[in-house]
Amino acid sequence: MDHLDAAAIERLVPVARAVQILEDALRAGLDPEATPRRPVVELPAGQLLLMPAAAGRYAGIKAVTVAPGNPGRGLPRIQGTYLLFDGDTLAPLATLDGGALTSSRTPAVSALAVRHLAGPDARELVVFGTGPQAWGHVVALGAVRPVERVTVVGRDPGRLEDFAARCRARGLTTRALRGGAWDGDRAAREELAEALSRADLIACCTTAREPLFPGKLPRDGATVVAIGSHEPDARELDGDLIARATVVVEARSAALAEAGDVVVPIRHGTITTGHLAGNLADLIAGRVRTGPGPRVFKGTGMAWEDLVVAAAAYEAWNAGKG
Repeated sequence: MDHLDAAAIERLVPVARAVQILEDALRAGLDPEATPRRPVVELPAGQLLLMPAAAGRYAGIKAVTVAPGNPGRGLPRIQGTYLLFDGDTLAPLATLDGGALTSSRTPAVSALAVRHLAGPDARELVVFGTGPQAWGHVVALGAVRPVERVTVVGRDPGRLEDFAARCRARGLTTRALRGGAWDGDRAAREELAEALSRADLIACCTTAREPLFPGKLPRDGATVVAIGSHEPDARELDGDLIARATVVVEARSAALAEAGDVVVPIRHGTITTGHLAGNLADLIAGRVRTGPGPRVFKGTGMAWEDLVVAAAAYEAWNAGKG
């Protein structure tokens, strides 16, 4: 079998192409709610997630690990392998770098949501985090909206400055704010509050288990993306923001099982399940009505997204051989 490494995936399915592939799949009738639930196996070093899916001509499964201690060892937090099968015969076709696939499809899914939720002139972005997903979101959101200014918020001074330098190298006006979950000094909090109140787009790409900022700060009409957690007790957004916002999720079934950003407010009685405005398929089809407040897209990562992008990479790989 062929193996598609990280460089191949990035080359074969650039982010703008990934966004369109995902939208095309939904428009063709793919139902996110029909995706099998993923088992999550707790391990001493972290988690093992198994993500199977089938659609059209292909089936596949991603075995991905989440090791919180790895960044301290100079290793990726998320690693894994994808195995792609023929949909009719279930014969193995190829393997793909699972971590790279995650790094590709997650920002593309967020960008797809932003393309349908955010105003066309969204130019100012606040991004929480300095890892691969945070960078992927800077690139992906810039592919669907005319982002010009970025405020990046991170804990590690070295990584924060490196990230800001990468943004500036892309021609973005950038400022770096050091801090975590609203725990900086007063001046830093005020600067961050000002950035959040002005932002058109806010991307939360962290490992935080508690809300990153007060939900009253994003302005009406701003679009907030939260993708950092996939556990019912972990969240990046508080209940105040969720209650104010039009909330779109990848799939209701997945969000109500895994997305602490909505599970916790439901548990506390802040919202009900009926507060969810729709899933990605509803959004693409124009069935989501946005209210006067902010817009929120909460993603946990789903197996159908991996399959769609993996299949596109495989087909492009085969076409290149010819």
